[in-house]
Parts: sequence; structure tokens; C-alpha cells
Amino acid sequence: MELISGGDMLVRALHEAGVEYVYGYPGGSLLHVYDSLYKQSAVKHVLVRHEQAAAHMADGYARATGKAGVVMVTSGPGATNTITGIATAFTDSIPMVVISGQVMSHLVGDDAFQETDMLGVSRPIVKHSFAVRRPEDIPEIVAKAFYIANTGRPGPVVIDIPKDMTMPNERYEYVYPKKIKMRSYTPPQRGHSGQIKKAVELLLAAKRPVIYSGGGVIIDGSSDKLRALVDRLNFPCTNTLMGLGAYPGTGERFIGMLGMHGSYEANMTMHNADVVICIGARFDDRVTNATSKFCPDAKIIHVDIDPSSISKTIIADVPIVGPVGAVLDEMMALLDEANETPDAEALETWWKQINEWRERHGGRYEKNDSQLMKPQEVIEAMWTATKGDAFITSDVGQHQMFAAQYYKFDKPNRWINSGGLGTMGFGFPAAMGIKMSYPEDDVVLFTGEGSFQMMMQEFSTCKQYGIGVKIINLNNQSLGMVRQWQDLNYKSRHSHSYMESLPDFVQLAGAYGFRAIKVHTVEELEPALEEAFRNKDELVFLDIYVDPREHVYPMQVPLGSMRDMLLTKTERT
Repeated sequence: MELISGGDMLVRALHEAGVEYVYGYPGGSLLHVYDSLYKQSAVKHVLVRHEQAAAHMADGYARATGKAGVVMVTSGPGATNTITGIATAFTDSIPMVVISGQVMSHLVGDDAFQETDMLGVSRPIVKHSFAVRRPEDIPEIVAKAFYIANTGRPGPVVIDIPKDMTMPNERYEYVYPKKIKMRSYTPPQRGHSGQIKKAVELLLAAKRPVIYSGGGVIIDGSSDKLRALVDRLNFPCTNTLMGLGAYPGTGERFIGMLGMHGSYEANMTMHNADVVICIGARFDDRVTNATSKFCPDAKIIHVDIDPSSISKTIIADVPIVGPVGAVLDEMMALLDEANETPDAEALETWWKQINEWRERHGGRYEKNDSQLMKPQEVIEAMWTATKGDAFITSDVGQHQMFAAQYYKFDKPNRWINSGGLGTMGFGFPAAMGIKMSYPEDDVVLFTGEGSFQMMMQEFSTCKQYGIGVKIINLNNQSLGMVRQWQDLNYKSRHSHSYMESLPDFVQLAGAYGFRAIKVHTVEELEPALEEAFRNKDELVFLDIYVDPREHVYPMQVPLGSMRDMLLTKTERT
């Protein structure tokens, strides 16, 4: 029997859970735990400059590695500063464990200094939460937290620890559970065989099919299985914003992202399909447009591990609750047994139509006669410079959509962005979390001057830990997406969307000891990119001035069907 303190228990339990990094910020209620961290070297702590950044760093780490990220913050404002980061992870189904300090147990409920009801504040945006009531329960609580965060539909879990649970002079028996089993939580391990058989029969009979896949495919680690299904059936495949990379962006059967700013061919294919199989996605409003007009002639197959997501917005004709990988394995086995193929003649006609849609738009955009760059040109140049093999993070806005449209992701877990919550400021800390775990890879942030200023204090964290991310600021001197909507819906009344007092980003980066380069013309772009990527370990900030008048197209017409799109400022379907 080994007796150790609650603080030592927590740190050892994190190590046994396989934790590499903890992202956090110390404070009074967690000082016993921070002292325990100091006395060991297995679990590394990264000191951020704002607790929201800790959550985003953990989030970026989780999205890239597939393992739960860990956040550690003190009580009160330290805990509440993580809320936006927790919500970001929750909406995108990202595994995270947030350890929040709490005031002494006997002070809870007395409005003590830095007391906040973290469990109450976070309840709507977590998968589960724990309050530590006995120090000897800490190992089991930690093990359960990671089990819940990583299994089923992943998500964030909060562990709230009062300071007196970690007292260094009070020691208890340490027992870390070898196996976790929870009677009230049993995620599905496979899909319903009868439903899967119905789905396969529907797919084989389809004349105008489409495979619509989302982030659930990547989360489940089943991208290879998706690719096998697409190639086996010769069906067109479209990805959601969160699912990019699940099927190769340069693949011949890939028809682009679908939805609000999806490709013309993807949205037209969806609208005209007779069978839609949705795999690991949830028919988000940014995909469906008006649900009453969604895919009017299609039978819907919906595969998802979360039963609450099925038929929530779009009624599924064949609902399948189960892990993506297990369901796809069974589908492929049934296809092998059936020894049938889809109607080749119908598919040939369908592909001919899809290719005609491709030719109509195909991601075209007008380049300026002047030297002023288009943001699309910058994304395409970055794809060339990185050979399409970088980790790409983004903040939220036009730059996010341009990156999704014009950087062709051939691998999963390479496109890291806040899809569900749309959190400005997410991209920089997320890139930092990835770069620390993948130091030999290029990690690139696409951002805008609005988003970047929300987390720019993390320059200091990069300086302390030598985090060499590449920052690409598409500088249009405005909140670009807000301005675009104002152009389209408010007769170009740009109410508070222009940013008139921006810092000199070159001098700002220089103040932290980093190199920054201003880029004004297309001719300057390639040499600047070559300079930025000369040293993988160096943080370089590229302040790239782009056409402030550019809009993101295609763009769905609000309250229309998927085929109702604006293709340019003057062209509408």
C-alpha cells in the first residue's frame, strides 16, 4: 500500500492516463497540485498567457493526435476563462479534460474569494463533470474522465477539485483502476446489422448517390475505411468543413466541401441525389440551408455514434447508431457477400452531370489586374509551398472559408478549425498545441487581424517554449465576413466592421523577438514564403495584404435549397 497526497495522486493519475502535456495557468486553489507537478518530469506543463488559450492548445493537440487534451486552471476567473474553449471543443466533439481548482470544501457556497460554481457554469457545454469529495477518489475520477472524454461521441469533461482535497500533509492510498466500466454509460460498439443491410441494399440500387462525410469519420480514425467504400462503389464524396481530409482533396471522386460556402458541384450533387449516405456528420444548418427544401428526392442513410444526432434536423430513412469504423467494416463485408455493383450506366450518367457542374464553377475566381492579391491566391501558394502536407489551423471568418476551399487536404487530422462554435482566436493556440507535438512538421495558421488580436498575447508563450508556427495574416483591414454580409444584406452599410487602428504587426512580432514580413504584391509572395519556411523551428509572421473587397463564393442563399447559391457578386444559380 502506497500513501500519497491528493496533489501527487492527481499528477500520477494523469501520467497513468497517458498525458504528455498539461496546458494551464496556476493560482491559489491549485498550488498544491502545481507543487506536485514541479517534483516530477513525466507530465510536462505549458504556461499560457490566458486560460482560454490553454483550452485551445489542448483542443488543437486533441484534434491532431486523437488523444484528449488536458487543461489545468485555478478557481473563479481562471476557470471561467476556459468556458469559450470548452464550448469550442464540445460543439466539435473534441476530447478534453479540464481540471479546475476550487475553494476549500467548507467555503463552497459562501461566495468565498475566487469561488465560482464551475460545474454549474459549464454544465451545458460538457459531456460530464466531476466534483472531488474525497482525495482517495481522485485516481478513479481521472480514469473515468478520460474514458468518458475519449469514447462514444467525444467531448470535454470537467474535474472540479477543492484545495483541501490536495493537501500535501494528508496522505491516502493510491489505486489507479486497471479497467473502467460504468453501468450508466455504455457507448455502442457496433451498428444494427439489419439497418446496415438495408443501407447496403439502398446504395446498390441508387442511380444518383452521394457520400456525405463529416468530422466523425476523422474522430473515429476511419478515413481509410471511408476511402475504401467510396472507391469500391465509385460514388462521389463530399466532406463537411470538419471532415476535410477524410477523403483526399485531390482525389478524382472528391467533389469538394458542401454547405454554406461549399463547392457548386457538391451542393448541386446533394440537391439532385436520390440516395444520400451521411457518415459521421449531423446535418448542421451550415450544410442543409432550409431543411424543408433539403435533398427533396433523396432517401437518407445516417450513420452516427450519437443517437441524439439522428433525425434531429433531417429525418433518416435508414438510421444506424454505431461507431463509423465498425459500421463501414460491416458494409464492406456485406458488399463482398452480395457480389453486386451499382448500376454502372446510371453512375456514368451521374458522373457526366457532376463533371458538367464542376466545369461551370470549379473554384474559379477573378484575379485583379492590379498588384492587389486575392486571398485565394495566397492559399494556393501556401498549398504549393507546403506540398499540401502541413497542419493547417485557422481562426474564423473569410480566411477560414478560403483555406477550406483552396487548400486541398489529402490526410485526416490536418485541418484544424472551430467549425461548430466559430471561435475567433482559436487558431493561434491550436497551432501551438500541434507544433509542440509535431515539431518536425510545418504548422501554419491562417488568420485575420480581427481574430489574431484576440489571442496575440500567446506570442509570449511561443517565445518561452520555442514554438515555431508560421502565421499567415490575410490582412483586409476589416472583419471580412461581417463586411461581406453587410454588402449583401445591408446595402454595404459597414457598421463597425472596419478596423481603423491596427497595430504594425511587424513591430508587434519584433517586440517578442520574432521575424515578420510584410507582403503587398503577388511578386513578393513566393520569396516571402520561401523565407518563412527556411527554418521549421522559427516562428515567422507574414502580414499579407489582400483585396478587402473580395467575397467568399459560392454562398448559399439564405432559406433556399442546397442548389440556391450566389456564385459571384453578380451571378446566382
